[in-house]
Amino acid sequence: MTTTASPPVPAAGVRHGGRSVTAAMCACVLVAQSLVAAINLAIPKITASALHPSHSQMLWIVDIYVLVFAGLLIPAGALGDRFGRKGTLLTGLGAFGAGTLLCALAPELPVLMAGRALSGAGAALLVPATMSVLLHTAPPERRAGAVAAWSTAMGAGGLAGNAGGGLLVQYLPWQGLFLVYVPLALALLVWVARSAPRVPTQTAALDLPGSALLALGAGTLLFGIIEGPDRGWLSAPVAGAFALALVLITVFVRHGLRAAHPILDPRLFRLPRLRAGSVGIAVTFFGMFALFYVNGQFLQYVKGYSPMQTGAAIVPLAVGMMVCTKLGVHGAERLGEARTAGAGLALIATGLLLLSTADAHTSYLRYLVFLLVLSAGAGLAMPTLSHAIVASVPASRSGMGSGLQGAARELGASLGIAVTGTALSTHLTSGTTHATTFTEATTLSYRIAAAVVLLVGITVVTGLRTRTRTDGGT
Repeated sequence: MTTTASPPVPAAGVRHGGRSVTAAMCACVLVAQSLVAAINLAIPKITASALHPSHSQMLWIVDIYVLVFAGLLIPAGALGDRFGRKGTLLTGLGAFGAGTLLCALAPELPVLMAGRALSGAGAALLVPATMSVLLHTAPPERRAGAVAAWSTAMGAGGLAGNAGGGLLVQYLPWQGLFLVYVPLALALLVWVARSAPRVPTQTAALDLPGSALLALGAGTLLFGIIEGPDRGWLSAPVAGAFALALVLITVFVRHGLRAAHPILDPRLFRLPRLRAGSVGIAVTFFGMFALFYVNGQFLQYVKGYSPMQTGAAIVPLAVGMMVCTKLGVHGAERLGEARTAGAGLALIATGLLLLSTADAHTSYLRYLVFLLVLSAGAGLAMPTLSHAIVASVPASRSGMGSGLQGAARELGASLGIAVTGTALSTHLTSGTTHATTFTEATTLSYRIAAAVVLLVGITVVTGLRTRTRTDGGT
């Protein structure tokens, strides 16, 4: 992150927008986050449409929004600092709406992907700006509650996308899913323009080389993962993509060590708790979005659910997350971060393994138990890991810590989609929807995701057990 000041604090005499501004900021992040998940309910309709995307192309349609969202999230925060948060937020809403309109009108796959990328860029611009506006307008005594409401809205976005996306796809063609987001973006733009105040700008250096290296490194890594099954894992494009990703990430680290104001200072990762918290957040969302990507297709292709039933089937996830989030906060205080986060990640992996046993004959009640195990794990892990990041970062770099947490979340989601989608495609040919074949592919996908969560979870727990001083910078 390139911001040189801590999050804005309301100055004396500032007129607070109160609950209207809080509600507007929460609505913005909920809508942006919901589109990450909503697309999964439309996969069967898009696959059967005149566009006829292959498995790898379908993965790009889903993942490019999250990839651009993740890659631009940290530099977007610096843009807001330099040019103004309200203006950046309004620009983000405009880009988000324009991107969804382009998706709805897309006559061919490249246009659809371009629309998804534009929407992701808009989401990256608006999310950090909403937090800045919220912190500026909320009175000190209400700031904690406002941030909690914002975090809840961000977390609820995925579930809202599943439920709302299922309802829309049930009665509309796949284009209707994107078209509905256009008036939503316009309504939010008007609401924000009327209710949100202008926030004073801060000194910020835009690390354009670092931003480009980060985005390109993540993009080439995902290219290798997604294109591997179709092109061959040892083919020149795929092997070259993995090699280029390694080079770009190496150059990104070297650049961060030398730059005066890097987008992300690699020296922060010398702090074991911050490193563990960042990786832990990423792998938590890896597991969650592995579920979101596979679940929508499994319930429709294997169980024969309608899109609306599919969206409703996953809503109870919210119950486990809400209940266990409070337990996670108290557990970290009493049992320690390592044990609480470790238990959460173990439950996520267990939930994925249980889901891998589901087939056409599995009752919804049993399937629901599997979902609740996974959601309980997410509820335990997320607040614990988020606190580990925030508590590890020196106060002078709190903005970087916030941006790192958001980028880790979205990058983990994009990798979860890519890895599980790739695992699916290794068992399926283009257009395959046979229940038995799809069940086998689903089993493989969930078990690979569970293995990743377990293995990475071990390193996360090890890092959280290391106590470091957090008052000395890097």
